[in-house]
Amino acid sequence: MADSGCEAPQGQDRESFLYFAYGSNLLTERIHLRNPSAAFCCVARLQDFKLDFGNSQGKTSETWHGGIATIFQSPGDEVWGVVWKMNKSNLSSLDKQEGVKSGTYVPIEVDVYTQEGKEITCRSYQMKNYESAPPSPQYKKVICLGAKENGLPLEYQKKLNAIEPNDYKGEVSEEIEDIIKKGEIKTR
Repeated sequence: MADSGCEAPQGQDRESFLYFAYGSNLLTERIHLRNPSAAFCCVARLQDFKLDFGNSQGKTSETWHGGIATIFQSPGDEVWGVVWKMNKSNLSSLDKQEGVKSGTYVPIEVDVYTQEGKEITCRSYQMKNYESAPPSPQYKKVICLGAKENGLPLEYQKKLNAIEPNDYKGEVSEEIEDIIKKGEIKTR
């Protein structure tokens, strides 16, 4: 894979920022819905954090009908994800997607490690005030498709596949159902 500019020392490139995605934004189709500038940079590992799912302030996500992904500090655990290089012009659309204004997520800065062991600093998001809740089958599927599409470690993909979803039987938005269909075709 050609180097996509992640090697540039931070601060040199004022036009872009690096974003570490570990939830639905693992899937290219999903992140591109609102953030067309996102370019795949690398797969990376966030050390001493654990993936969880929950409802922000106890409210179920209207988009996903179940718990949504977050991370919390947990020594010895790790979360794998994708680093996207994004244009600063997409920062507000990303914040909006992550519900920063409504307090669903807060932006945080994390240091992640590439598969070659290189450390990079990225923006990511964390839910502060949530109640643990399982994800909907659709949300789990988007995460698993994204993990597969971008080649996250197989052991980690197995962990994601083993997540027990809730029993939501309805549809999610058409836009999301579409990206699931596209993702399934792409990762077959």
